[in-house]
Amino acid sequence: MLPSKLIGKYNIPGPRYTSYPTVPYWDDKQFSLKGWKSSIVRSFNESNTSEGISLYIHLPFCESLCTFCGCNKRITKNHGVEIPYIRSVIREWEMYCDLLEKRPLIKELHLGGGTPTFFSAENLSLLINGIFSLARKSEDAELSFEGHPNNTTLEHLETLASLGFSRVSYGVQDYNTKVQQAIHRIQPFDNVKSATENARKAGFSSVGHDIIFGLPFQTKEDIIHTINRTKELMPDRIAFYSYAHVPWIKGNGQRGFKDEDLPGAEEKREQYETGKQMLLEAGYVEIGMDHFALRSDSLFRSVENKTIHRNFMGYTSSKTQAMIGLGVSAISDSWYGFAQNVKGVEEYEKLVNDGIFPVFRGHLLTEEDLIIRKHILNLMCKFKTSWYTRHEFFTGLPDVLISLREMQNDGLIEIDSNYLVVTEKGRPFVRNICMAFDLRLQRNKPETKLFSMTV
Repeated sequence: MLPSKLIGKYNIPGPRYTSYPTVPYWDDKQFSLKGWKSSIVRSFNESNTSEGISLYIHLPFCESLCTFCGCNKRITKNHGVEIPYIRSVIREWEMYCDLLEKRPLIKELHLGGGTPTFFSAENLSLLINGIFSLARKSEDAELSFEGHPNNTTLEHLETLASLGFSRVSYGVQDYNTKVQQAIHRIQPFDNVKSATENARKAGFSSVGHDIIFGLPFQTKEDIIHTINRTKELMPDRIAFYSYAHVPWIKGNGQRGFKDEDLPGAEEKREQYETGKQMLLEAGYVEIGMDHFALRSDSLFRSVENKTIHRNFMGYTSSKTQAMIGLGVSAISDSWYGFAQNVKGVEEYEKLVNDGIFPVFRGHLLTEEDLIIRKHILNLMCKFKTSWYTRHEFFTGLPDVLISLREMQNDGLIEIDSNYLVVTEKGRPFVRNICMAFDLRLQRNKPETKLFSMTV
C-alpha cells in the first residue's frame, strides 16, 4: 500500500489529461470557427489516407439520472426524441464531409452518452448506416459503444455486431445495494451477466466493465465483493477508476449524497490497491492509468505494439491524428486544435438544421502546446518521455524538471539528462507528474476548484 504521507502530499485537484491543454485552459479569444475548419482540413489531408480518422458520437438521452455521472445528458422517457436527434447528427456529419471534400476512412467509431442503448436497435442502425453512406470503413476498424446492462438487449447487440461493432463497455460501478441506491444506479449482477453473455453470443470480441472506487458508502469489502463477481464473468478489459466528485459543475446531478458519505483519500487508495492486486492475480495487465486488460484484448496488444493512444474517448488501441465529435457537447480534435459543440439539444438541432456548425468554443494549439501535448501523452500512455531533439524541447522544460525534484526524491520518477521515467511507485501519481508539464495550469492556477482529486 502507498504511504499515507504520499497520499496526503499529492492528493490535490488535477486533470485526467484526455487532452492538452485541458478544457478550462482553452484560449477562446484566439479561437475561431474559420481557424478550426482549417485545422481539421489540414489534419485530415495529412492523415486520412495513412491512418484514417476517429469518430465520436454523443447520444445524450437517459431514462433516469445517475447521481455519480458528470456527463452531459438529457433525462427523458420520451423516445420520440430519437429520430430528430439522429437526423441532426447525420446532418452535422454531412457538413464535415462537405468541408473535407474526400470520403473519410473511419478507423475508430464510438457511441457514448448519455445512454446509447436508450435508442432502439432500429434507430441505431439508421444512424450508423447514415454515417457510412458518406465514409469508408477501415479494414481493421474498431467500432464500440457504451452499454447500460439494464437496457442493452440481444437485439441491440446483434444489430450493432452486424454493422461491424466488436467492443462494448458496460457501466457496472459497484454491486453493493446501498452504494447503488446512493448513486441511483440499480442493476443486479444477473443483468450484467446477461448483458455480458449476450455480447459474446452476438460475436463481440471485447467486453469491458467499468468499476468505480471512492463512491458514497463504498468500503474495501465492497470492492472485494464487486471484483470477485466480476471475475466470474472475466470481461476482456476493465476500467477501474476513481469517482470524480465535481458537484460544482452545473447540471451534473451529483447531489444524491453528502460529502461526508464519501470515503477519504487513504481509504480510496486502499480500495484501489486492493482491487488492482485482485485484478493482477486474476490475469489482467495494468494498462496506462486505471485500466486493465487480458492479454488477448486489443488494448493489451496496443501496448505491445506501442500504438496505445489517449484522447477524449479515453485510452484507445490505435492512434488517429484527427477525431471528429458529433452530437451535442461532443469535442473534436484535429491535433492542431479542439472544438466543442453546444450543450443544449434544441440549440444543437437548430444550428445543424440551419446548416451552421454547432461549435461554441475551442482552442488552436501553439507550438509550445504541441510539444507539451506530446510529453503528457507519452506519460499517460507509456509512463515515460524524452527530449533528445529540439522538437521535444520547450523553453519552460528546465523549470519543469526543477519542479519535479521533490517527486524524484520521493521515488515517483527517475530523471536523466534527456528522459523521464515514472516508477512503479509513481504510477498512481501520473496525473500529478503531468501537472508539472502543464504550463497553462502552472501559469494560471485556478482560484476555484476545477478538477477532481488525483487520489
